[in-house]
Amino acid sequence: MHPLGETILLVDDDLDFQEIVTDRLAALGYRVFVASNGHEGLALLEQEGPQVVLLDIEMPDMNGLAVLQAMRTRAHDVTVVMLTAYGTIERAVEAMRQGAYDFIPKPFEPEHLVLTVQKALERERLKREVAILSEAVGERYRQVVGQSATMQHALEMAKKVASSTATVLLLGESGTGKELFARAIHDWSERRTKPFIAINCVALAKDLLESELFGHEKGAFTGAHQLKKGKLELAQGGTVFLDEVGDIAPELQAKLLRFLQEREFERLGGTTVIQVDARMIAATNRDLAEAIREGRFREDLYYRLNVVAIQLPPLRERKDDIPALAHFFLRRFAAETKKPFTAITPDAQARLLAYAWPGNIRELQNVIERAVVLGHGPRVTLQDLPASLVAAEPQPSSTSVTYHAAIQAYRREVILRALAQAQGNHAAAAKALGLQRTYLQRLLRTLHID
Repeated sequence: MHPLGETILLVDDDLDFQEIVTDRLAALGYRVFVASNGHEGLALLEQEGPQVVLLDIEMPDMNGLAVLQAMRTRAHDVTVVMLTAYGTIERAVEAMRQGAYDFIPKPFEPEHLVLTVQKALERERLKREVAILSEAVGERYRQVVGQSATMQHALEMAKKVASSTATVLLLGESGTGKELFARAIHDWSERRTKPFIAINCVALAKDLLESELFGHEKGAFTGAHQLKKGKLELAQGGTVFLDEVGDIAPELQAKLLRFLQEREFERLGGTTVIQVDARMIAATNRDLAEAIREGRFREDLYYRLNVVAIQLPPLRERKDDIPALAHFFLRRFAAETKKPFTAITPDAQARLLAYAWPGNIRELQNVIERAVVLGHGPRVTLQDLPASLVAAEPQPSSTSVTYHAAIQAYRREVILRALAQAQGNHAAAAKALGLQRTYLQRLLRTLHID
């Protein structure tokens, strides 16, 4: 049995052969896309993200070996099976030296075709499983890595501070990945083999938070039937992450300040001084300077927390990173749901780039998860995105987006809008844009617009 909707791309200029292979594979439940030449094949490879490519060696203009080389140049690691006519076996062997998985001679036996395709797809499944395991091991790193200048600066600071014991204060809006950043700092440090314990300061009432942080003695309050060690004590040798530290009640701030100064505290209801070697990383989305002015946050605690401050940019200021993050979440949720999602259509990606993302990375994660759960694949389309996101007014690009990325996104938007108004008619869209139809066709290929 094979997963529903596995996709195969057939690149062959023989129309009769196309029909025979397509009918045979479609009858087995595979989705088959057909290209009649190498250029069409490369375009469909970008658009459809097939699991396996059946590639004829002998084609006009661009033969199979040239197509294979172009695929590898573009870093496509898809499994390729070469199709060889009589007298081209030596070239098929050469193709395998260049990375092709197998070859099928023409004329072919239907059983041989099916068996080879099944073996190629099984190879792809194994590659995906290995990739998923690699993602699981490296997930916390991948989600904090970004190419934008602001993220690169934040990462550079985080890696430098990881080798020290300094207290770190992570600043940024909700959903910008502060806990992931804290985990990365811990894992980059010498404390990586010790506990990493996260506490959400805003999720607990004052009394509960005090007990969570410092623990309590038996009988300290009603319901305290036994001694409980706090999170600070349990983090011995490791790292404590205080999320939303700006919401800690003033009474607890003094006790936290003492811990930061002396690395010691007493449990709630106790008198024994407990000393702990635990690194502190705190995070907040609040303006602590304003909270200090209003008397809601201790100034001395602020300076103890703010030894090294790292500002995490909102997603709208690091739009260069949206495609990589979106594809990361796509792979993750496709694996979890066992759905054959492999790509995002150019028009859907253009909307992701144009959106303001008030909920930051967390919102992007939710949007991709929704698309995978409700969609069919293999690509996330505009129809898979929430209506509110699709209808939202495009936001001006931040200066953190590269000039090239901003221009490309804007060109896509203009062309997609013209195509929508022309109901997909290329000639009408070209006329509305004031372009030659042939030039519009080149733009569509360049911008990977389906």
